[in-house]
Amino acid sequence: MNSKFALFAALAAGLLPVSAVAQAVPAPPVDAPAAAAPATPAQPAQVPPQAYPAKIALVAFQQAVIATNEGQRALADIRKKYEPKQAQLESLNTEIDTLKKQLQSAPASLTDAERTSRMKTLDTKQKQLDRDTEDARTAYQTDLQDAYGKVAQKVNAVLLNYVQTNGYTLLLDVSSEQSAVMWAARDPSADITEAVVAAYNASTPGVSAPPPDAPGASSSPKPKPSTTTTPHTSTTPKPPAK
Repeated sequence: MNSKFALFAALAAGLLPVSAVAQAVPAPPVDAPAAAAPATPAQPAQVPPQAYPAKIALVAFQQAVIATNEGQRALADIRKKYEPKQAQLESLNTEIDTLKKQLQSAPASLTDAERTSRMKTLDTKQKQLDRDTEDARTAYQTDLQDAYGKVAQKVNAVLLNYVQTNGYTLLLDVSSEQSAVMWAARDPSADITEAVVAAYNASTPGVSAPPPDAPGASSSPKPKPSTTTTPHTSTTPKPPAK
């Protein structure tokens, strides 16, 4: 009797329990577990930023540009250029003052036509003075800005080289009230304005400072103030727009 027939006969006779049959029948193969995903490499620990010692420099840049020999020379040349115009404005202003005094002291016998003529002449000359003064002021400021801009570019290059060479880590411009620096202790060791001026002058040995102005010499093209006109021209140029 073969094995299959004997197993069938045993089951039919109730000689073997069902559990024995389960052991006799081989179980189907179990699938192998899926391969585990490769582990993600650990991220390196974040290193917090490290503070480094700061070496701060303060500079009054506008003043430095004007204080250089080349800056002083440029301002002197511009003042000399406008001396004739200044003399012309002063002469016209004096003439207007004289006409006003003559009109105020005119006798009562002066005819209305003559008084009207004098007032018209005075008004015409006053308008001419105002117009010429404004034109001179505009031209003067334009020349100042151009001269300042040319020198400022070269001073800026010397300034950056100075702070890099001397190991400064931060440079602050404190030249005007419009500066972003609200307050800074003017430590002499931090203020490098004079040092930059000296460094720039040393880099331009062919440019000497102009001679000092004669006492009483005016520095800008403006007539003497009168009761009707008070023209004013600043001699400190502003930095060119960026």
